[in-house]
Amino acid sequence: MAVITPPVLHLDTLDLQTQAHGDLYEARMASFASPLGARMLGGRLVVVPPGKRAWPFHGHHANEELFVILSGSGRLRYADGEHALRAGDVALCPASGAASAHQVINTGDTDLRYLAISTMNEPDVIDYPDSGKFAVMAGAAPGGDKASRSVDHVGRYADAVCYWDDET
Repeated sequence: MAVITPPVLHLDTLDLQTQAHGDLYEARMASFASPLGARMLGGRLVVVPPGKRAWPFHGHHANEELFVILSGSGRLRYADGEHALRAGDVALCPASGAASAHQVINTGDTDLRYLAISTMNEPDVIDYPDSGKFAVMAGAAPGGDKASRSVDHVGRYADAVCYWDDET
């Protein structure tokens, strides 16, 4: 008999996990899409403390992201500049690599709570314009099961080699 996943969950029931790095990055988050059974759509509740951001400035080549601001305020740093965010705002970041690079920053004095919703396409290539890095993921999309990835590599564009290097 197939297990049937209930089609509704309440955000307050999610077990938020903290991700932090250095002084700039900190967020509590939990998936709400996969527990509901979603396979082609990703969704996380993200809670960012004042003065922090969840991820570095980045742009996806294969996945779109949509942010729904639930509470708090901040800025969407985007390839074309910065945009104010407040409760009720919806922001779209299409799949365009560095041309749609983005980062949500909490500039307020309370937690910034938002839903991060995305397509779950893989493979994906992600540009990091500030650091000159890229990431390649296959087997599971960003935000998916890391153990399922057959490729999960972060490198620097400056380290590129010729296609024929080391080929005999």
